[in-house]
Amino acid sequence: MNSSKIEISYKTILFTIFFLILLWFLVYIKDILFILLISLIIMSACKPLVDKLEKSRLPRIVAILAIYILGLITIVYLGGTLLPPLITESINLGQSLPNYLEKVIPFISVDTQFISQQIAPIGENLLKVTLGIFSNLFHIFTIFVVSFYLLIEREQLENHLAGFMGVKSAENLLIIIERVEERLGSWVRGQVTLALVIGIATYIGLLFLGLPFILPLSIIAGLLEIVPIIGPIISAIPAILVALTVSPILAAVTALVFVVIQQVENHFIVPYVLRKSVGLPPVITIITLMIGTKLAGVLGAMLSVPIVVMLETIIVEYSNIKSTQN
Repeated sequence: MNSSKIEISYKTILFTIFFLILLWFLVYIKDILFILLISLIIMSACKPLVDKLEKSRLPRIVAILAIYILGLITIVYLGGTLLPPLITESINLGQSLPNYLEKVIPFISVDTQFISQQIAPIGENLLKVTLGIFSNLFHIFTIFVVSFYLLIEREQLENHLAGFMGVKSAENLLIIIERVEERLGSWVRGQVTLALVIGIATYIGLLFLGLPFILPLSIIAGLLEIVPIIGPIISAIPAILVALTVSPILAAVTALVFVVIQQVENHFIVPYVLRKSVGLPPVITIITLMIGTKLAGVLGAMLSVPIVVMLETIIVEYSNIKSTQN
């Protein structure tokens, strides 16, 4: 009987220990990594506009400050205008939806207490999130400061890399970085634009129909725009349920409004907004969002797709560089 002997070299053991320590360290500093990643996303989204303003003979630091101030004014205005009615309508929607379900499907046994327990906290959670944002002002301030310095120092990146790793390696790495910035920035700008367009179009359509709770329903439609295929379907369901309590005709018209918005988006808005952005396949996007949500909740869902976009771009560009050098 032959016995096989497995030998593990000390290098393998050291590598395994080092890998586990590195993994533990990354988990330990995950909050810092989130800050750096969000800062990189903001920098990638703002860089093209900063470059254009700088080419128009505006000092780079002034261009960055102008974008920051305009963004801050917009956020404060929208927050002060939209948050109070959004919280109120979200609470009312959560409390009313079980009653709507009973009216729509009276022949099905609906545990309204359970549904109320699941849906009613939406408004309260939205309020908690809002308060949490203000309580984490230091992290938000840190993110914008890091983004600010990334935008300022971006022009000197090539010199820093050349001094650190040599001219040729720096050129190759800079190609990858530029492609990551280009694709990540265009993806972020495209998704934000699509969310705004769909949210506003949904708001106008539901306002025209006279439906209640149009603000939270419109925001849901805009946010779920990031989820391909099933996102628009899920966002339409609450609005159709609310309309169905009034009349089947209004529900049908509401469904038609969502269909028209999505058709216009797919055939006109998406090709125009995302013409420079290469997105992920729908299945990959859905799986990525599920994994991100499982690992880190809402923040994980928000950052999961940009992370995959970055990783895919790095792998593709690295492979292209290697193939051209061989």
